[in-house]
Amino acid sequence: MVNTSSSQEQTGNMSRLLPIMLCFFAMGFVDLVGIASNYVKADLSLTDSQANLFPSLVFFWFLIFSVPTGMLMNRIGQKKTVLLSLVVTVLSLCIPIFSDAYTAMLLSFSLLGIGNALMQTSLNPLLSNIVSGKRLASSLTFGQFVKAIASFLAPYIAMWGATAAMPSWGLGWRVLFPVYMIIAVIAILLLGNTHIHEEKEKGKPSTFGECFALLGKPFIFLCFIGIMCHVGIDVGTNTTAPKILIERLNMSLEDAGFATSLYFIFRTAGCLLGSFILSHMPAKRFFAISVACMLVAMIGLFFFHGQPAIYACIALIGFGNSNVFSIIFSQALQHMPEKKNEISGLMIMGLFGGTIFPIAMGMASDAIGQSGAVAVMTVGVIYLFYYMFKIKY
Repeated sequence: MVNTSSSQEQTGNMSRLLPIMLCFFAMGFVDLVGIASNYVKADLSLTDSQANLFPSLVFFWFLIFSVPTGMLMNRIGQKKTVLLSLVVTVLSLCIPIFSDAYTAMLLSFSLLGIGNALMQTSLNPLLSNIVSGKRLASSLTFGQFVKAIASFLAPYIAMWGATAAMPSWGLGWRVLFPVYMIIAVIAILLLGNTHIHEEKEKGKPSTFGECFALLGKPFIFLCFIGIMCHVGIDVGTNTTAPKILIERLNMSLEDAGFATSLYFIFRTAGCLLGSFILSHMPAKRFFAISVACMLVAMIGLFFFHGQPAIYACIALIGFGNSNVFSIIFSQALQHMPEKKNEISGLMIMGLFGGTIFPIAMGMASDAIGQSGAVAVMTVGVIYLFYYMFKIKY
């Protein structure tokens, strides 16, 4: 006999998950900054330090907006906050359609960072209203898989626009902005017409001081630093992988851009596999495997100069870093579920690592070449190795 109630509940959950997953796809738009910064560097003849300002600027806004967004969710709800983030994202993607000037790109990337800070803070806890418990880590990982699809498509779309005989709309590589803008508009329409029951937090909403005081909890602080290292490695590989190939093999930017796509291909595959593996394997064990992959890859990038070996290292970083965010984020949420909005804001504030790492990597690479950038990322991997021992299950 078919359980009609259970079947209807599963159908209802699926109908609510679809627009949320499209929002995860829109969340991946922030990763276009990696390949975009390389094209802007070439167009405007910038140094590594100047070009790395773009990803740093994007992730700077996570420091400013993440915690206030957590508090905003207490007032207007998670769904409305996600919708607001999508509107800001659409505005950011409009600007490069009309201008490719340096100041215009700075404004575009700033708005992209602000929109993504709002989205990442609110979308993850919104998902927790549909799935919870041990399924949350695997569901967050599947969301990261969807996000990674947008990430690895960006270099291909930019490459098509830059190399096509008749670049679409005359935008060249910037054609990826209107393409992603249209998808963001569709996400707004779908999520706006989806009903999601949001669980209200118990007790009085936290003040700014009370929210930041949560970093005084040792495990929450360790998770916060872990998120910083994860995104630093992510943005760092995204921007540095093509530069390593250009420096060591004298490849063109268009050819070297495949390294960014390769990273996201393996990160996407890792997210997809992780969504299943985390349902059957303890998070601590899978986290250990992930960190081991990245550590081996970083060592390889110091010594290898052959194209296949470099590609293998980039692929290992993509796979290894694919599930780090989901595991750390779910560990933090489940550590203090009664403060999930505040915890979400703090964890997303950790994406500020995407500002710190590129700046340090740019300075290091200007001084001693791309091996300096790899050294900075290796510091992040070593910390994640330490954090591994703090995971409880």
